[in-house]
Amino acid sequence: MPGTNLTREEAQQRARLLTVDSYEIDLDLSGAQDGGTYRSETTVRFASAEDGAQTFIDLVAPAVHEVVLNGKSLDVAAVFRDSRITLKHLRAGDNELRVVADCSYTNTGEGLHRFVDPVDEQVYLYTQFEVPDARRVFASFEQPDLKATFRFTVKAPEGWTVVSNSPTPEPQGPDGTVWRFEPTPRISTYITALIAGPYHSVHSSYEKDGQSVPLGIYCRPSLAEFLDADAIFEVTRQGFDWFQDKFDYAYPFAKYDQLFVPEFNAGAMENAGAVTIRDQYVFRSKVTDAAYEVRAETILHELAHMWFGDLVTMEWWNDLWLNESFATYTSIACQAYAPGSRWPHSWTTFANSMKTWAYRQDQLPSTHPIMAEIRDLDDVLVNFDGITYAKGAAVLKQLVAYVGMDEFFRGVQAYFKTHAFGNTRLSDLLGALEETSGRDLKIWSKAWLETAGINILRPRITTDDDGVVTAFAVRQEAPALPAGAKGEPVLRPHRIAIGLYDLDESGKLVRTDRVELDIDGELTEVPALVGRPRPAVVLLNDDDLSYAKVRLDEESLRNVTQHLGDFTESLPRALCWASAWDMTRDGELAARDYLALVLSGIGKESDIGVVQSLHRQVKLAIDLYAAPQWREAGLARWTDATLAHLRSAAPGSDHQLAWARAFAATARTPQQLDLLQALLDGTETIDGLAVDTELRWAFVERLAATGVFDEDEIAGEYARDRTAAGERHAATARAARPTPEAKAEAWASVVESDKLPNAVQEAVIAGFVQTDQRDLLAPYTAKYFEAVKGVWESRSHEMAQQVAVGLYPSLQVSQDTLETTDSWLKSAEPNAALRRLVLESRAGVERALKAQAADAAAE
Repeated sequence: MPGTNLTREEAQQRARLLTVDSYEIDLDLSGAQDGGTYRSETTVRFASAEDGAQTFIDLVAPAVHEVVLNGKSLDVAAVFRDSRITLKHLRAGDNELRVVADCSYTNTGEGLHRFVDPVDEQVYLYTQFEVPDARRVFASFEQPDLKATFRFTVKAPEGWTVVSNSPTPEPQGPDGTVWRFEPTPRISTYITALIAGPYHSVHSSYEKDGQSVPLGIYCRPSLAEFLDADAIFEVTRQGFDWFQDKFDYAYPFAKYDQLFVPEFNAGAMENAGAVTIRDQYVFRSKVTDAAYEVRAETILHELAHMWFGDLVTMEWWNDLWLNESFATYTSIACQAYAPGSRWPHSWTTFANSMKTWAYRQDQLPSTHPIMAEIRDLDDVLVNFDGITYAKGAAVLKQLVAYVGMDEFFRGVQAYFKTHAFGNTRLSDLLGALEETSGRDLKIWSKAWLETAGINILRPRITTDDDGVVTAFAVRQEAPALPAGAKGEPVLRPHRIAIGLYDLDESGKLVRTDRVELDIDGELTEVPALVGRPRPAVVLLNDDDLSYAKVRLDEESLRNVTQHLGDFTESLPRALCWASAWDMTRDGELAARDYLALVLSGIGKESDIGVVQSLHRQVKLAIDLYAAPQWREAGLARWTDATLAHLRSAAPGSDHQLAWARAFAATARTPQQLDLLQALLDGTETIDGLAVDTELRWAFVERLAATGVFDEDEIAGEYARDRTAAGERHAATARAARPTPEAKAEAWASVVESDKLPNAVQEAVIAGFVQTDQRDLLAPYTAKYFEAVKGVWESRSHEMAQQVAVGLYPSLQVSQDTLETTDSWLKSAEPNAALRRLVLESRAGVERALKAQAADAAAE
């Protein structure tokens, strides 16, 4: 029985048989305010390559009323089973199928999600179809290479707005409740979309050289006062300018809407012409510039998908990385290089956040080649990871350095023109790039895209008595892959730059020279650096061209330790910070020494995104990688530092806000907790610090987690902020309380019940897991392993994954946790997707044990 899965072999067989022409989809959403189910009627026209052939169409629905194939009614009970409708005796040539069903609204962020805003008590709907969830709304051949046109007709409540991939029409009918959209171009099922409700909207257009593209931005009315539409339009227009120039292909759809929707599981989704974005990006309170940079990258990422992913689409999900890596690379390149960009240092953010995610993912037992083997939908659902996004983008950045940026984009231009509205494989893109660059990319592709794991680059420097370099080489290592990972470690070709840095008269570290070269094999000599005075710092992979873990030689490490904050540019600082963090995770640098390094340099760090990353990493290092007997001392030292920086930061600055949040995350002494309370009630202030809605909740959640606040105080804060965001924060605060009763209540609401919507379930899990409540959480290790398989088998993927990952006992860093996990893996026999998620969590505990031992040895 297939259940809701689909194998690649089944998809290939269906693609060989069928050519899909069009869908006409009629949805009756007039009862959305009451919830339950809605009527879905789908008419599909398609051609079969064989007479008398058999296939199936996908549908997840509680009830199917009619299935009519080529005018003949089929017995629903006989043909509908396991999310599939069997279609027999197809005609060679044209066929028509009509399916009438009742489909369900969801509260999981999959299919057609239904949300009730507590502010106005109105319903807001949106679809999320990637990977296989269009079938939750209409009958479809649910695979990316069976493209078709889609025409939606929607009956909605009076006064609603309905948005889809095609331009929004004038509503019809006597009460204006029927919306008939024009057919889309040929696109894949997973990028079709429907967003409906009494949404607020702002409209504009993109105008250039006679081109006019209507632009729309939507959000709930309760967020309208916070919607900074002008800033969003500005980033969007920047993307249109840069992408159309680099791609040499006009925006391929009739309009471009961006819809900020509630309870969204991901950052955003690239529905053709109707991008959905999590509405946390409509900022209710003051945030740092780093948040605006991340939002801009998300906006540009989804806009890039209109070409790479929507116009030209992967044939099967093994090339998912191409979609996501290309969108990631080009969005950050746009921020870095587009004229007038507000974030020209976006590669610093990429090095500091995206690549650390990739390095972490690539050292897990689930590591896989960038071009992953995707056998079925279960595989792809857990493959939206740091390799697919961040490692792939880093490798694309190296490819650009390898072939040249102009040559790279000329290849991309040819690729779009050749394959517009079609489906492709990796070989199609590589062929186009080989043509424009003159490079043979087959060896490069095999080394980088078809193998797993990460390389380490180390400098080997010899100097004479006068400090002149007599020999210089780059040593490349290929560490063994994690236990259980498939494949063998390999050495790869890298295009890197080597930066030479010296201290100037003012004490700043400035780059005095740079050498760019290809390295390959175990040892690559660099004769260009021989015969010159040894600089203070030698930085491999300067400018972050390649994907590799970088180590500093002994003298460079000593100088960086003393002067990390003195680099004049943000990117080399970020690369050194990232190297130090990686060494900490690998047990090469003790957690206490990492804390000392951060405290010595963070005060000079101007990049707010780097500062906030360091805040997260320090806390993680102390919580998980520090020796348990030193942990409290480390936390005390860190918390004292956060308060000192908070008090000394420039009033009203981003750094002040970031330090306020860092302080709130670990405040622990009675005096520190009293300060949080005083800032909340206004009896104490810090010049320039606005204790607004979101910062208030950060304080409330910490006070709840430390037992200072209980239900009365949490309820009182929720009364001040009776919004969807307030509901989530209150749920987190309640679950964070340090009592057995609070933990039991939170656990029951997530594990023993399936009633919570996705966003609230996530909030409860976030509150439940508190790093200073290990003893209180210890009994839940056994409960987790008793429950997780049942949750996985009975819930939707998104909901089950939240539980499987979020409630794994990651804080119980012990050999017992490893042995308990191993015993469960052996006896429970989970499916491949659940096994992968649990193994990844287990690897985190194993890494923490090794790092704690290294930190204890440093004492």
